[in-house]
Amino acid sequence: MKIASFNINGIKARVNALADWLDEAQPDVAVLQEIKSVDEAFPREIFEERGYNVETHGQKSFNGVAILSKLPLEDVRRGLPGDDSDEQARWIEATVVGKQALRICGLYLPNGNPVELNDDGTPVAGGKYAYKLGWMERLKARATELMAEEMPALMAGDYNIIPQAEDAKRPEAWREDALHRPESRAAFQRIVNLGFTEAFRARTRGPGHYTFWDYQAGAWNRDDGIRIDHVLLTPQAADLLRDCQIDKDIRGREKPSDHVPIWIDLDL
Repeated sequence: MKIASFNINGIKARVNALADWLDEAQPDVAVLQEIKSVDEAFPREIFEERGYNVETHGQKSFNGVAILSKLPLEDVRRGLPGDDSDEQARWIEATVVGKQALRICGLYLPNGNPVELNDDGTPVAGGKYAYKLGWMERLKARATELMAEEMPALMAGDYNIIPQAEDAKRPEAWREDALHRPESRAAFQRIVNLGFTEAFRARTRGPGHYTFWDYQAGAWNRDDGIRIDHVLLTPQAADLLRDCQIDKDIRGREKPSDHVPIWIDLDL
């Protein structure tokens, strides 16, 4: 089973590019981020014509996540648990059944910038960085539940986290950014330490592997990228991992997203 994650940076702008990539890559499941569309306006017919079941958790102009699946989607849930007041559409999960059931969670983790800190170095309450770290605590709680369920499960998406210096072409440029600050990286590591496998690093080591290139300052042409899109696997899913790759060349096409797909192949 091939499962991909792709921050498309707006379904309206990227619908044709996304459809072309789906035709080429043929993932069984694709989790999308930043659809930037309400559910009713999502062009589901284009994907249903290609054999995908479509589930969305949208929001006007911002955020938004979706799951496209050639297999039926069961027990679909929207919104990360833990804060009923959170109106941002950043989490969707569902179960697909191949040889066995797999829980798929798609996420768009908050960016967190600008970083606003109190004099003692703690995040300013109500600020974007505090929201990011709070969201990650809720993510850790859901991740803990997934581990306890002891079934194959994964959490895939745009984490807005640069885990290590080798995951950026110029790590010094990101040192004070919310994507690479020590608090952010530590929160990510606490989730991994629950027993998750980071799929890409389980297959590929070393620097020079990125999933995002800014539109500004010729970042793509200079390969000035960062790796912020990740797939975390429970032990039961990690046992099924056959491959994990980044479709880098998509970034060089016409009207691209600033992200590229990352995909895994599971023995399902």
